[in-house]
Amino acid sequence: MEISNKKVLITGGMGFIGSNLARRLVQLGNSVTVVDSLIPEYGGNLRNLHDVRDQVVVNLSDVRDPFSINELIKDQDYLFNLAGQTSHLDSMENPFIDLDINAKAQLSILEACRRNNRNIRIVYASTRQIYGKPRYLPVDEKHPLQPVDVNGINKVAGEQYHLLYQKIYGIQSSVLRLTNTYGPRMRIKDARQTFLGIWIRNLLEGKPIQIYGDGLQRRDYNYVDDLIDALIISATEDEAVGKVYNLGASDPMSLKETAEIMCQGIEGGSFTLVPFPEDRKAIDVGDFVCDYNLFSSTFGWKPKIRFGEGIKRSLEYFKNEIEYYT
Repeated sequence: MEISNKKVLITGGMGFIGSNLARRLVQLGNSVTVVDSLIPEYGGNLRNLHDVRDQVVVNLSDVRDPFSINELIKDQDYLFNLAGQTSHLDSMENPFIDLDINAKAQLSILEACRRNNRNIRIVYASTRQIYGKPRYLPVDEKHPLQPVDVNGINKVAGEQYHLLYQKIYGIQSSVLRLTNTYGPRMRIKDARQTFLGIWIRNLLEGKPIQIYGDGLQRRDYNYVDDLIDALIISATEDEAVGKVYNLGASDPMSLKETAEIMCQGIEGGSFTLVPFPEDRKAIDVGDFVCDYNLFSSTFGWKPKIRFGEGIKRSLEYFKNEIEYYT
């Protein structure tokens, strides 16, 4: 199903995923409002919506401001709740900020829905990071939740708030646990959003990719267009209400294999293995591959863009846009 002629609110809407989603929803004829604080450490970037700026409503406010959210939530048909603090290292260095954004603010958003719009449909973006170090692979939704950092703990709380408000107050919510998402408009300034971002920047600046450890850790990746398909499915299918689903990909690979594919897209691209920094080693989860069969078998969703093609598209985008992202 698609969403058309509806009022849609996207928190974190100037960020990587939010801006790509906003573009899709505008194309489908929706009235889209994006909320973003544009705090430099997070993913918001005015460039992400510069060419469709007159087709969306941009509200520069913070999800931690309950007064703003109370007003914004009124009369909306859908809420894609994408705003969050994503850096695992930042969550350890500034745990109370992470708590405010990824837990307390989520509760404020749901309270605003309870008071002002119980009929809204919500999709909450969670993360595979909540599983911690895998006990088995691939990791399905039944795997124990054992986060290795403050960010993961607070994302668990965010999930549980959404599920609780669905159960108690009937506010229709779905949860997607995202894996490594990449594509145009992602944050490449640093590794706060995903390591793929800084790898892309290094390649475009003629620097080698740095891989921590032996490079044999396995990962799976979703191209942003495939993720947007999944977000819209979660928002429109009744079966998704009150449920939690993993996303993932059919072509997981080691970090070394990932780097080799990325280097093929840039003349002179190279990578090097370096020792793990102690702060990163303490929260690294090793191999991680998601089992997304539940979502796939229920709704027929499967990733369409394989990693090689997705990285090619991403590199082409940033070759022309890098000045706006670094």
